[in-house]
Amino acid sequence: MALTGSVLKRLPLTATILYLGVGFALGSGGFGLIQLDPVKNSALLERLTEVSVIVSLFTTGLKLRTPLSDNMWRLVARLAFGSMTLTVLLIALVGMLGLGMPIGAALLLGGILAPTDPVLASDVEVENPWDRDRLRFCLTGEAALNDGSNSPFVFLGMGLLGLHPLGAFGWRWLAVDVVWASLGGLAIGGLLGTVVGNLILYLRREHKEAVGLNEFLALGLIALSYGVALLTHAYGFLAVFAAGIALRRIELRSSGEKPSEEIMAIAQAGVASETATHQDLAPAYMAQALLDFNESLGRIGEVAVVLLVGAMLSGRYLSPEAIWFVPLLLVVIRPVSVWLGLIGSRTTRLQRYLMAWFGIRGIAAIYYVMYAINRGLPPALAQQLTALTLTTVTVSIVVHGISVTPLMNLYERRKSSP
Repeated sequence: MALTGSVLKRLPLTATILYLGVGFALGSGGFGLIQLDPVKNSALLERLTEVSVIVSLFTTGLKLRTPLSDNMWRLVARLAFGSMTLTVLLIALVGMLGLGMPIGAALLLGGILAPTDPVLASDVEVENPWDRDRLRFCLTGEAALNDGSNSPFVFLGMGLLGLHPLGAFGWRWLAVDVVWASLGGLAIGGLLGTVVGNLILYLRREHKEAVGLNEFLALGLIALSYGVALLTHAYGFLAVFAAGIALRRIELRSSGEKPSEEIMAIAQAGVASETATHQDLAPAYMAQALLDFNESLGRIGEVAVVLLVGAMLSGRYLSPEAIWFVPLLLVVIRPVSVWLGLIGSRTTRLQRYLMAWFGIRGIAAIYYVMYAINRGLPPALAQQLTALTLTTVTVSIVVHGISVTPLMNLYERRKSSP
């Protein structure tokens, strides 16, 4: 992959498609070197996908440098909450009417497949923290936020199946899973990111301590935010994302609106120990160092998980129902939800078309279905949901991967034309 990376950027092909193909060749559909059953090995797959998603979410938070007061965040919220909710409800309706599922299973399917993926969306995400393109920013923010905003529907579906407490008349679900878990996750991550970031900068600037080992700082803050959120029954995915945003806000307040080239030069120039402890340069150095490490770590996680997804593809887990369900999801449900969610917004027609198309499904969906299986999902339902999820993710990787280069090139040409 290191040798062919620059070539892939010029082709209608992504690295993820190659990972998937190699995984399939190594799995039971090919040479049989990897024998992995998603239902039997659900505990392992839940942990692997969980780690991959939280690393990606922290990285995404570090990438989004736009102030929270900017109107683009409103578009992100409309996609991540409004359009995502519409997607869940439409999938649930199809699940009940077309797949014959009970309402709990249909809502669970909607919660699993509604969110877009922060791990596999790198080709349509912001290219750097100073990228203010509306299309890229909205797709990036949506993929991060809806990995937590979908969780209430996952728990509601599990609750209706008897796998999660909802409380009398759903009071516990509403109070804990909807209100507290969402707001608490964002607050915990934002607070810990701010406190830890400022503490590190204080030690570096004033005492020349805590210098180096930025990898441990990144992993430590991810684990701290995620762990505290889980212990307090808040959403860990939202907490990790908020922690990344909090660190970036520290750098933004310090650097202001300086040109991106100047900030990058600050972060990368000179001796690391001198730059890391400099009164003015330390925030930019810390943010860039953490971003560089997490992006590399995220790519490794992507390789590992997508290889395993490819290895799991077999006749048993390729759902025949997906022949009509996946196209319905990608070309009808997603576009309808996005267009309704963006009514009246200041987006161009081309931007809305591309937002509607690039609803990439991936590793987050695998995580949620494994999570449900490990909480006692009935075997028949586990088989059905796993097959639908694996097929949807596979098709999404291929069709979105093939179309991303030509479509984004078209977008860049249209954007730069008079």
